[in-house]
Amino acid sequence: MDTYDHKGGSAGPPPGVGIAGLSRRGQVVAAVALAAVGVVACVHLGMVFLHVAPSNTASKQYDEAVDDWVYPEFEQNWKLFAPNPVQSNIAVQARAEVADSDGALRTTGWIDLSAEDGAAIQGSLLPSHVNQNALRRGWDFYIGSHDEEERPNGLRGRLSESYVRRMVLSRLADREPAGRLERVQIRSVTTAVAPPPWSDEKARTRPYYRTLSWWTVTSEDLPEGARDGRAEGSRE
Repeated sequence: MDTYDHKGGSAGPPPGVGIAGLSRRGQVVAAVALAAVGVVACVHLGMVFLHVAPSNTASKQYDEAVDDWVYPEFEQNWKLFAPNPVQSNIAVQARAEVADSDGALRTTGWIDLSAEDGAAIQGSLLPSHVNQNALRRGWDFYIGSHDEEERPNGLRGRLSESYVRRMVLSRLADREPAGRLERVQIRSVTTAVAPPPWSDEKARTRPYYRTLSWWTVTSEDLPEGARDGRAEGSRE
């Protein structure tokens, strides 16, 4: 609030208010902090712009730096604004064949890994980016690099398959401390989002399943430190 002198003019803010009320050193620190925040904000906006902009000379030249800055916390995409945005929910589920201590094999039920991720962020003010996107993006990576017959399209297909396997195994390994994971199977369940009451659009109500073949767990599938010299297996 401004004060006024005896002639009716504004005499400026009262002493001790805002940055002007700080000591000379405090003013310098505050000015440097504001400048640093401004620089970081400008760099962030520039990086995000290069990330979402069409490919150009600058984005190609600084591609690695942009990716290091954006991923994974600041990833952007345009699916929300697409002409036909995503209208279905996709859940990734897995089950395992486990060998008990006596050698007997048993098959677990289907475990909804996507539902677990959703429960982990429900009501959280600062939800984990991993819980929100790691499994979803891993599955998108797999789907985008495999055909309908589950045949990989080049090296990216092999990489996506290995990525999904390791991610799922890391989620299942802690569930069976008394047994040994022998084989694992993954499937996705796609359920259409119901249209709003005022819409005459028809939606498929039955879920669609995409079930992958069982694969034998090998040492290459296990995280570092958990490999136990398993013989190399192959997907059936």
